[in-house]
Amino acid sequence: MRTAITPTGQERTFDDDEIIVSKTDPQGRIMYVNDVFLRVSAFAEDELIGQPHNIIRHPDMPRSVFRLLWETLGSGRELFAYIVNLAADGAHYWVLAHVTPTFDGRGQIVGFHSNRRTAAPSALAQVEPVYAELLREERRHTSAPAAAAAGARLFADKLAEQGLSYDEWVWSLDTERLTGAAR
Repeated sequence: MRTAITPTGQERTFDDDEIIVSKTDPQGRIMYVNDVFLRVSAFAEDELIGQPHNIIRHPDMPRSVFRLLWETLGSGRELFAYIVNLAADGAHYWVLAHVTPTFDGRGQIVGFHSNRRTAAPSALAQVEPVYAELLREERRHTSAPAAAAAGARLFADKLAEQGLSYDEWVWSLDTERLTGAAR
């Protein structure tokens, strides 16, 4: 069993033209990672293959966002999400993840594919306070399912106040980068 990784507060970045790639089975166990994933996460490939993808979950990442991710993917839809990950050495790195289900010839989900790009600082300036608020709400609950549910309710309420769906909110944070427009 792997020892828990302690966050160091050191942020790691990667180049805007690099993409972190991973593929998982339907249960979220890592089946493939690219070299950028290995370099940025500071894990060796044999430490990742077969492990649950949450091996890189940072403790400051709200459970409610992952709940939304799994609900969306489970329904066969793709999702974009800002995620902070935890590297093997305790550093963290922010990504804009695009996660899609992979289907077999019968339309059954057989895994998931994730491409992750750098997250724009302007988007993170908007994401971080929202995630901090979700975490405060989640930490008021003793069980992980109750915490995720409470955070999800709070997030849904915040989005409803703005008149936005989750997808609209994500797309509103950094339209230029998400659409690939020139800077």
